[in-house]
Order: sequence, then C-alpha cells, then structure tokens
Amino acid sequence: MPIQTRYLYLLKYILPITDVLMLNIVYISAYYFTAYLGKGLNEELQRHYLVVCNLLWLFNTAVFGLYSEYNARKIERIYRGTVKSLLLHFVLFSIYLLFAKDYEFSRSFLLFFYIFLFLAFMANRFIGTYIQHVLINKFNSTRKVAVLGNNDTGIRLVNYLQKQRNVDFYGIVGDDECIYGDGNGTISLSACEKLQEAAAYGVKDVYVSVAPSRMHEIGPLILEADKQLLRLKFIPDLAGALAAPYTISYMGGEFPIITLRNEPLESMPNRFKKRAFDVIFSSLVIVFVLSWLYPIIALLIKMQSKGPVLFKQERSGINDQPFWCYKFRSMRMNNDSDKKQATKGDSRITSVGRFLRKSSLDEMPQFFNVFLGNMSVVGPRPHMLRHTEEYKKIISQYMVRQFMKPGITGWAQVHGFRGETKDDSAMEKRVEHDIWYLEHWSSMLDVRIIFMTIINVFHGEENAY
Repeated sequence: MPIQTRYLYLLKYILPITDVLMLNIVYISAYYFTAYLGKGLNEELQRHYLVVCNLLWLFNTAVFGLYSEYNARKIERIYRGTVKSLLLHFVLFSIYLLFAKDYEFSRSFLLFFYIFLFLAFMANRFIGTYIQHVLINKFNSTRKVAVLGNNDTGIRLVNYLQKQRNVDFYGIVGDDECIYGDGNGTISLSACEKLQEAAAYGVKDVYVSVAPSRMHEIGPLILEADKQLLRLKFIPDLAGALAAPYTISYMGGEFPIITLRNEPLESMPNRFKKRAFDVIFSSLVIVFVLSWLYPIIALLIKMQSKGPVLFKQERSGINDQPFWCYKFRSMRMNNDSDKKQATKGDSRITSVGRFLRKSSLDEMPQFFNVFLGNMSVVGPRPHMLRHTEEYKKIISQYMVRQFMKPGITGWAQVHGFRGETKDDSAMEKRVEHDIWYLEHWSSMLDVRIIFMTIINVFHGEENAY
C-alpha cells in the first residue's frame, strides 16, 4: 500500500478529468483548425467520432493503468503510460476511421489532432510536476514519518523512505529494545521521550520493524503511541529468515500470505495482456509472413532431402506439461533427434537447414504454437523432455522456468545463451536469465526482447547453428 498524500490522491482523480477535458478541447480545436486550412471534413467526424475517441481513450488508459496509484507515485511512469496510451489510441482510432462505412476522414485532421494532444498532455503533466514541487517545497505538504527499530528490515526501510519525495523522513526514534515492554506494561522512559519529540515535530506515522515472535510484547508501545497521536505501522522483520524481496498479500482480507518470488504474470490483467499480444502478433505473422514464406521454404526443404516439411518434437511446456513444438525441418531424417542436440558442423544438418537455423527461420512455425496457446512469443526456450529430466536433477532452480509458457525468443537467447549447452554452467546461465525474466516481466520488456532478437538475426549469432 503506497504512502498516501493529498498530492497522490488529487493526482489519481484530477488527472483523468483534465485529460478527458483536454482530449475533447483538442479534438474540436483540431477539427476547426483543419477546416480553416480548407481541408474537407465530414460533420460525422465532429459528432459521432468524438464519442468513439473518448471511449478509446478510456479503454487505453485502463489497459496501461495510467491513472493507477502505482503510476501516480512516479512522474516517469505517468509520462511512459501517457505515451503508450497515445500510441495505442492512434492505432485503434485510425483503424476505426479507416474501416468506418461511407465516411471520409482527413489525414491532416489526424496529424494535427495527435500533435496537439501530445503537446497538451505533456504540458498538463509538466504543470502537475510543478504543482508537486510547490506543494513539497513551499507548503511542506509531505507526510512526516519515522522508523522504530534498527534491525535489518528497519535499516532497509530507512533507506527506502529517504528516497521518497512525498514523505518527510524524521529519522529513527529508537532501537529494537524500545519496541517491547518491560513485562510490567510500560516501555522505557527514553522511548517515551523520543516518541514525544517525534510527535512534536509533526510525525504522523511510525513504521515499526518488529520480530513476529515478539508481537505479543508490543502492547505498551501501542498505548504510548495512542497518547501521542501517532499511528503505528508494523512491518514484520523477516530479514533473518527470508531473502528479500518478498511480498505480503491477504487472502480474504484476513490471512497474510508471504510470497518469496515476484511474478508479474500471476496477475490476471498481465496474463490477459500477454496473451492478447501473443494472439495478435502471431496472427499477423501467420497471415502476412508465413502465408507466402511457408510454401517457399517447404519447396526448398523438399528439394534438399526426403521427409516432412515440419519437424515436431515433444517439449516441456508450462507447469512441465509436454506439447508438440513445430519447426521447419533442418536435418536429414535420423533417429537421434530426440536425444542429441545440434552441434557446430553437425553432419545431420542440410545446407538449406543450415541457412534456416542461422537466420532462425526454422523457428517460424512456432507462431502456430503461440496462436494455439502452448507457447508465447517471448519466454524461456522449450527444452526436450530428456533434457528437462536431466537438468532438473543437477540445477537447483531449473524447474522455476516452467512456471511460465515457453517462448520463441527470450531474455537468455538475446544475451547469447542459445543453442548447444556444452556444459552445466551454460545451462545455469540460461536458467538464471529465464528466472530474471519471470520476475521482471512487463509488456515493454517483451517488446524490447523482440527488437533485440530482430537485431541479433541481422547481425548474426555465434551460437545459431
């Protein structure tokens, strides 16, 4: 839960209102400005399409969570979310206008509208940043907070609070022993004095890093804080037992749950976004690329050697469920494909197959796997069943990568960890990168990996053979 301030609260509710107002003002202004320049415009563009424009904007901001508290806490996130929302709005609104029946629209109008809208939104955010600066520096509107407890968690909390611009960090108001009573229902005199000094300074919240096993000893501290009008926020000191970072959530609003690994794709909205991207991206590749590329490659493969065009093999998927993974066949028919990895100079690889593997074109049929839902565009590469059984016994965190769908490309692959694994350390590095991707997934990270993959394909990859 973020530290609430008036600024964050106002930003969350005022920003969407001002954005919608600006959207409509800019839309109407662009309409009349385009007409003033002599460009022909249909009246439907002013009436019916304005409603569609507003609905699309609300949809886009919901997709990217532009007005969420998470984005509101950092101005960089607001700018990033605004740009992404504008880009998606441009794509969707342009497509809608393009396919609307019997109406013509002006490209000049679209150009003026989105240029003016971008400038208006940037000005709006700049003004918001300036207001934040004034509130913090002129009117001292930050929330005053302090920390009680100098254990590992308390020290980490101090470092965090010192970096927050929307809080005024008072300092540490006592060590660990100041937290707990003396057994007679009182706390030490020095602890009382420090709490009084903090309250006199204007501190409202005191974050207490407390050992879970000693929670029953904090009664006297609560009573003293109530006297001083201080709100206590207890943070369990688990640093000695669990490695950070971990997250705590509540089931049914009652039972605390400690999660040791951050997994963004455990969130249903994130899973929906990733699946929607996979379906759209794979559909475009299948329709606009594979529709003409498949016959060409199929003909070349058939001319080179006997056998099917596609090579299929059972691979390990999400939750270790096997699935049939498809590739263009790059080898002559052999009995070792399910047991032996391709190596440099492998005699089984045909000359056409060598080109397909070097250019990664042999992976293209996996877009059918993506469309069917047993793979993703980006994710850990799927391994042969035999390799999964082998490596899960010798690499401790190997199976963590199976928490998500395998991908055509991935974070490990764009960093060079692809192809043949000559020793266990190479696989450990691959697994390390896959786990990092699992814990840091975002839509923009997927886009970044796709661009890095395209660049690597054109540059050529040393391990692609």
